[in-house]
Amino acid sequence: MEKYSQYRDRASGIAPFLPVPTVSAGIYYPFHLFLFCIRLPLLLAAIVTYFLFLQWLPIGSLGKKASLWLILAVPGIWWIDLQVDGVKKGSLAQQHRSRVPQPQSIIACSSTSPIDALYLAAIFDPIFTASYPSTRLVQPVTLFQAVLNAFNRPRSHPPPGACLYDLETLVRRHPNRVIAVFPECTTTNGRGILSLSQSLLTAPRTSKIFPINLRYTPPDITTPVPASYTKFLWSLTSQPTHWIRVRIAESLQNTSRPPAKDTKSTESVHDDTASSSDTLLGSEDAEGMNSAERMVLDKVAEALARLGRVKRVGLGVQDKIGFVNAWTRRRL
Repeated sequence: MEKYSQYRDRASGIAPFLPVPTVSAGIYYPFHLFLFCIRLPLLLAAIVTYFLFLQWLPIGSLGKKASLWLILAVPGIWWIDLQVDGVKKGSLAQQHRSRVPQPQSIIACSSTSPIDALYLAAIFDPIFTASYPSTRLVQPVTLFQAVLNAFNRPRSHPPPGACLYDLETLVRRHPNRVIAVFPECTTTNGRGILSLSQSLLTAPRTSKIFPINLRYTPPDITTPVPASYTKFLWSLTSQPTHWIRVRIAESLQNTSRPPAKDTKSTESVHDDTASSSDTLLGSEDAEGMNSAERMVLDKVAEALARLGRVKRVGLGVQDKIGFVNAWTRRRL
């Protein structure tokens, strides 16, 4: 992998874009093949049933969450190790609910796998968004789109015609929902935290931002390389079981925003939507954050790195685009 050395972090040598190889099954290969053949049809049937039918039926939030847990259970994802900062293990139920995301709060989640979105949906039922390094606005997406984004090529700009909003507008429009943001803007192999999008800086000062890190064992169900459907499905369905390590940090606030003013007076003059050209950041503007804004992003990035027991890397979406191009040329 010396060919991709330029896509390693210079300080730490971490390569966050290289795929994690699947451990050879050896003499147990027939057993893994058997699991794959049994589980794959069941998994595809569960996915099709939910996204084509169940999510549109009036089965309530509990019914939808149960359906999503069934999708996770089919490939053997039933071991969840959940820990919350400041809460003693095993005593979460006795703690105040403010320790975990609640309506009008924002999740800043690491991005490594399609399972990220499924797990968040099964627990918090959030409004999913897509972030881009060229703008502070976010694009609301469905759960299915959020899952597919983990397989897509990274984008530095939103797609043409995309409806973009700031986080404050989304919180105001959906006061009974949590907003989920993937601030790294693309997936990694879980071995480092990329430079974060500035979309979190549009969060209202009153909303709590919860950094959440998800790690998987075995780690080969991460999808740092686009369109790795076959490898992902094999790794997901051929293993007997998978373990998710979930860590939730103490909430942060966007202290770079001024204190909230009267909502009624501002709603009449505030446009809910904004064109991407209004908030697109040039190469100079992207680095033009003030100290308060940089501090907010640094706190979120440090929390994600601490929760995942990894380091922050000086790489971003543009580096991932270069890596994907080099990886694709090598495969041709």
